[in-house]
This record gives sequence, structure tokens and C-alpha cells, in this order.
Amino acid sequence: MNSRHLILAFLFTLTAPLFGRDKTDRLTMKNGDSMACEIKGLDGGVLYVSFDYIDGTSSVDWSKVASVESTQLFVVKTEDGSVYTGALKTAGMGADRPMQIHVLQPPEQVLTVERSQIVQMVATSDKFWERFNGGISLGTIYSKGNQSTQYSLAASTAYVRERWNAAARLDSNLSKSTGTTASTRNSLAFTALHLMSKKNWFYEGVGGLLQSSEQGISLQTLLGGGVGRYLKNTNQASIQLLGGVGWQDTTYQHTNTPIQHQNTTAALIYVDTRLFKFSKTNLDATVGILPAVTDPGRVRINANSSYYIKLISDLKWNISFYGNWDNQPPQGFSGSDYGVSSGLSWTYGLK
Repeated sequence: MNSRHLILAFLFTLTAPLFGRDKTDRLTMKNGDSMACEIKGLDGGVLYVSFDYIDGTSSVDWSKVASVESTQLFVVKTEDGSVYTGALKTAGMGADRPMQIHVLQPPEQVLTVERSQIVQMVATSDKFWERFNGGISLGTIYSKGNQSTQYSLAASTAYVRERWNAAARLDSNLSKSTGTTASTRNSLAFTALHLMSKKNWFYEGVGGLLQSSEQGISLQTLLGGGVGRYLKNTNQASIQLLGGVGWQDTTYQHTNTPIQHQNTTAALIYVDTRLFKFSKTNLDATVGILPAVTDPGRVRINANSSYYIKLISDLKWNISFYGNWDNQPPQGFSGSDYGVSSGLSWTYGLK
């Protein structure tokens, strides 16, 4: 399968965003405003809702919400790593008491959680397609001086369940200018995370495919996994650390160099960081470090980061950075490939 087919196959999974439901949820603000709406979820201190009379999804400051009610099922996650699933109802409290949310779990169990402890709520459903969230970004840069053009495409999707989730991300970049060979980079990353009984601990599997003309990589495959922990998990930041073992298989482009194929076993260290600022900006960054076990002294590093600024509704502007490094590449091959791109992003579901 070539890179074009890979991209088309991945984008096919983005054609089924969350379907809208009736706006029968109730949202009440601290200033007394009460509105019928569709509560989509909570992430990064932002409550996402939609109204019949407003196009798109609106962002509400979670700290200014007085009460929420919904018969829709939500996956509710707290700072200490606890996970609940159920409908929502706000407990009756005095004015000087912290707001508490009742999570009504079928059939009759009621759990009470303080609002300040809730870091994420995701609307869920028994229907397969309605559990997906994600987004897509497109960007282009053109320079008349040297007739250079750069295209970038990024797409992500996540499937959310009560105690686990699976996600995939595609990044594709193409650069070309007059008189030079076009440079391409395509990467596809997969993750599957399951929360452990010990709060804020999880085990996770990771996988990936990479093609880089700059590094002479026709195809690099990564498979690995390990145990991780949330170092920070609040409405302002989320930091995950994963440690484990990985395996990489790399096929290089045909050159005069006799090395065409390598595979290595490596330790696996992954850091995933997300920083939020209400309804304005957010930063997503991941760094993977793979010190080789079967090739001592060799270290591979890959990094991806995106900074988003909200423009209107589900539309954002972003600037992204990608990079791959190998401190001991085969002779005649480059040890690095990195770049920066910018463009517009559109999200669906809760992203």
C-alpha cells in the first residue's frame, strides 16, 4: 500500500462524526441563565454544548456553570483517575457549598463527584459511530521567489469507552521547489490505552508507520507497549509518562549503500503533554525516545507538537512541528527530518 492509499484509508474513518441529538439537556449558569442544549462533553476546563439557535459548537467556562442535567450517558473522569458512566444531574447545594454532580449509573446507582474534580466528560452511546471524536487540519505555503510549495495534512480520531480508548493520527507533508526533487514525509500513529485499577495508572500499546524521503526511509514500523501514569491530570494540564519496550523495523530506499533493512529492539519512553487555556488556546505535544537494546548507543527520537488558537466555533488556526532523529543512521543517510507547518483545523465530536 503506497502513502496515497494509506492517507485515503485513514480519512475514510473521519467521515462519521458524532451525530446530533435532541437539545433536551439543561445548562444553568451561576448568573441564573438557564438554557436547553445538547451537552457534548468537557475537556480542558471547557464545556462543549450546542443550541438549536446557534450554528456550531459553543464553549462554556466550566467554572461558571451552576448545574447540568442530561439523560445522555457520559464517561466521567476525575483528577484521581476514577471513571464513571451515567446520566448527569446536579445535587441541590447551598450557595456556599461546592457544586456536586450526580452520575446516575444504571440501573439505580448514584455517585456524587465535586465539579472541581471532574477533568473530562465525553458523551457516549451504544452506537459504534457515535463514540468517535477527532479533527482534521490542512495547510499550505507558497513562495514565488524559488517556486516552492509546501502542503501539510493532519488528521486524528479517537474511540472512547469507559476505561479504555483507542486513537490514531495521520501527518503528511510534501515540499517541492523548482529544480529539486519533492520531499515527502508520512506518518501514521496508533495508541490503545486501558486504565488500571490503581488510580491514574494505565497500560498502553503504541504502533506507527513512517515514510521519510529526507532520511531515506521507505517504511519504518514501530510496535511497542508498557505501563504509564498520569503525572498531572487537571482542567489546565494533562501529562502522561509511559515506559516499556518497543520494536522497530526499517526499510531504506535503494542506494549504493549495501544496508537496505534494519530491525532493533529498544526501550520505550513516551511523554504526552496537553496544556489548556479556556476557549482560547491549547498545546498538544508528544515525544518518543527509543534507546536501542540490540544496537547499544543508538537512540531514535520522534516528536510532534501542535499549538491551536480558536477562531470561531469548531475552526482553529494551528502551527505544528514534527521531527525525527537517529544519532547513528546508516552511512550515507540523513539522521534527522524536521519541519514546521501552519493551517486551519476543524474538529468534530469532543476534541
